[in-house]
Amino acid sequence: MKRHILALAALSASCGALADAPRELYIRGAFNGWGTDNALVHKGNGIYQADILVSPGNHAFKVGSGDWSAEWVADAGKSVTVAPGTAYVLETQPGPEDYLFVRRTGTYRFIVDASDAKAPKLRVERLETAQAGPAADPHAGREAVAALTWPTWDGKQESARFSTPDAGAPLRRYAHSTTMSLRDPGPQSSEYSEQAGLPRVRSGNLAFDALFALAGAEMRLDSVSQIKDGNYNGGAPVPCECFETGEKWHYVWTRDLSYAADLGLALLDPQRVRNSLDFKLSGWRAGVAKAPQVAGSPDGLQVVQDTGSGGSWPVSTDRVTWAFAAEEVLRTLPAAERPAFAQKALKALVNTLENDRLAAFDATTGLYTGEQSFLDWRDQSYAAWIPNDLASMASAKALSTNVGHYQALRLAARLAREHGDAARGQRYDGWADALKRAINERLWLDDAGMYSSLTAAHFDGAPMHKFDWLGQALAIVSGVADERRAQSILARYPHSPMGAPVIWPQQQGMPVYHNRALWPFVTAYGLRAAVRGGNAAVADAAYDSLMRGAALNMSNMENLEWLSGQPLLLDEKNPSLIGPVINSRRQLWSVGAYLGMVVQNVFGVSATDEGIALQPFVTAKLRREMFGASSEIALRELRLHGRRIDVRLQLPPASREDGHYAVERILVNGKPAANTLRLAELQETNQIEIVLGGLVPGQGGIRRVNADPYAETSTTFAPKDPVITSLQARGGHATLRFGGSGEARYSVYRDGQLVASDLPAGSWVDRQAGATSCYAVEARFPDSGNASHHSVPRCVDSGIEIKVPDARIQSNLRPSPPNARFAAPHLANWGQPGDRFAVDRIRVTRPGLYQVQVRYHNAANQVNLGISGGVKWLAVKDARGKVVAQGVVQLPHAPLAKANTPTVYSTPLGATLAKGSYRAELSDFYNMSYLESNRSFSAAGGTQGPSNRFDIYGLRLIRVR
Repeated sequence: MKRHILALAALSASCGALADAPRELYIRGAFNGWGTDNALVHKGNGIYQADILVSPGNHAFKVGSGDWSAEWVADAGKSVTVAPGTAYVLETQPGPEDYLFVRRTGTYRFIVDASDAKAPKLRVERLETAQAGPAADPHAGREAVAALTWPTWDGKQESARFSTPDAGAPLRRYAHSTTMSLRDPGPQSSEYSEQAGLPRVRSGNLAFDALFALAGAEMRLDSVSQIKDGNYNGGAPVPCECFETGEKWHYVWTRDLSYAADLGLALLDPQRVRNSLDFKLSGWRAGVAKAPQVAGSPDGLQVVQDTGSGGSWPVSTDRVTWAFAAEEVLRTLPAAERPAFAQKALKALVNTLENDRLAAFDATTGLYTGEQSFLDWRDQSYAAWIPNDLASMASAKALSTNVGHYQALRLAARLAREHGDAARGQRYDGWADALKRAINERLWLDDAGMYSSLTAAHFDGAPMHKFDWLGQALAIVSGVADERRAQSILARYPHSPMGAPVIWPQQQGMPVYHNRALWPFVTAYGLRAAVRGGNAAVADAAYDSLMRGAALNMSNMENLEWLSGQPLLLDEKNPSLIGPVINSRRQLWSVGAYLGMVVQNVFGVSATDEGIALQPFVTAKLRREMFGASSEIALRELRLHGRRIDVRLQLPPASREDGHYAVERILVNGKPAANTLRLAELQETNQIEIVLGGLVPGQGGIRRVNADPYAETSTTFAPKDPVITSLQARGGHATLRFGGSGEARYSVYRDGQLVASDLPAGSWVDRQAGATSCYAVEARFPDSGNASHHSVPRCVDSGIEIKVPDARIQSNLRPSPPNARFAAPHLANWGQPGDRFAVDRIRVTRPGLYQVQVRYHNAANQVNLGISGGVKWLAVKDARGKVVAQGVVQLPHAPLAKANTPTVYSTPLGATLAKGSYRAELSDFYNMSYLESNRSFSAAGGTQGPSNRFDIYGLRLIRVR
């Protein structure tokens, strides 16, 4: 994720004389959000120590400084699981995280002996602690007590209890306890209060009222005056009246904030959301020379793509989700504050959209490239080979990200017209219309009845049989999916008894995080989609999942294991599969999700451009199980544009049938009203009464699946990714050899089109192969139909490859000789704005469509981190100097080995070439390190200046048509 949880950022560390000059060092890991909450205290003579209460799990961690300028691991080449009591010599350089397996909660002492500065040692010891006595009953002596109980996956049950000493008070105090084993160490009970200035609920069900109060209290806890992250500002706080991301995440992240605001926070605290949105905008750093191809205003104000896969944008392009929050804030900000924000939002969106069009739009398909939104731990939701070839992830097209672009284009078009720019409004609406068509033409899978989450990469490009709940839900709520498709999605996306997983099917050999998980904020978007489609069964699953997660965990958690609903599935037989590997209480988008569930879905109040809409969605199940003792429920003191809004829902008698209740009539201040109200129709204080009437049968049904959460079965998992072991072509025939594991059957794709299916592992002959054909293979389980990702594609054309130091290569840099890590000559650290690279006299003897790629390696940061992915402009010219193809190519971070590091290829530039001689030229574009907001970033591209550099090994052209 953008917090980059599993192998955090790093610069080459310099130890210094630690024994003589103590330094700030921390144990940073999954148990503390990779933050600096656990300092290693210097005990003298180079000995550092930290005692940490650790809950059960297989916890990743490192020894690191506050700004990650020092990072120590047991082995820079692989992860090590430390055994308590054993000493490990640490390598003082970046590397994979180490692990500590904990079976039961306890205090662990981390000891670092840095008396030898060149070879510090780590030892971890479990401390014996006295057992605490029975906890006092927090509900003792209270008459107002309620309980909620849910069955568990293994036939037991868990329950949460709630009580208040002051049921009649305007602002209640609640006690909350749970039988669920909590994710983090702490008591099994808590207390919280309703918050002045926030709405409250009176439903006749103390538990329902309390859970809404919990979300409000957690929203206030996430409301901070300063933020911090170890990768920024040296780890020191940054003043900002903002929303931090959660208990373990103390910074503002673009997508987390945006989804949280869209789901509920912008309705309740628009000014703080606006502040946070402003924080995620940035212009150019001082001294940055804007390349001629870069679009936008001179100051470059645009949305920031957070640190991440391959070095951030445009490997990831979901920064456009900023528009989700901006649209809601524009509806909820006080009228006097709206114009300034609207003008700024338009400018930032224009600069963002115009440059995304250059860097991440594929005109051939009409889709935008880039990583799936929020599913940004590559190993969890991409093919196993992708982390070693992030250019292939960058060139894929993702449903969720494309819907994000669609929404951003629609908002920009409206704002442009609002500011008198009809031409720009028409331009962006035209782009949005075309994008909607492309999503429906390119990503819809008739056989699945759902959209593909993502396409395969270049040289393949087929929509894969991979699905995600966020992408499906966003397609529905945005209107990209028509009613027929919406109904199909809602009926066919799988749900376990605990809720909908964020991806389907699951991937083998991966711990719980995005894989095998449900995320409350995604569930909330699924709820929105269900409400839009009138699907009561899917809505009930979402209501139940959100309430269960908050109640049993006493917090709105980041994520849960999807088959058990647990905040941690402790798989002692397979420690590497334990998870969620990290989890935070009061996660911002989970908090926004819960608040929005109650305000916008149960009570039906949402902001519109003109005022408010009133569209409650109370299902028969929710009515009988949650509000069974009540004839009405009330939402009190919701405030919008300085007006107070109190809502009462009059409930019909409970029914054993399924469906949702239609709105019979609406009264506003005693007068009949429509379900949409203009602000001018509202008084300073408003009493809204909504009477619910007849039961509307649910539409479409729901697909239910279940399995043992500890077993990797074909019911819920996909096969492992297949491999093409050889490709031989001769006389119009091509022979592929491929294999995998298990009982899978195989499909073959040629140039992104299915050409063979239901094959056994082995070989297959294509008797219609062309000289430019490219192939990929997919595996499927016959019983469930669950499919793998596609294999690495293989092409018949061997390509034209020109390597450094070929005489045709021209550069201002001299080639560097091979070294221990790289076995070939290269142009080292190429990419300063003034650097030159060209390949002349490229001889093309066979006309056709070629994909032109730079062979390179980028070791500026790890593959999951940073802001220093290579982003350059590639132009191909004919013999007369005429440009025949040009565009952005991406050169993301790549894995670095101690020896014989493999080189990789950039994203391709398509060029239709006739016979003749050509020249390729590489010049500057920009990446996120060029933005002022990243000036204080601790690693490459930050404090030492922008970084858009990498090693060049040559150029390749492959004919694909």
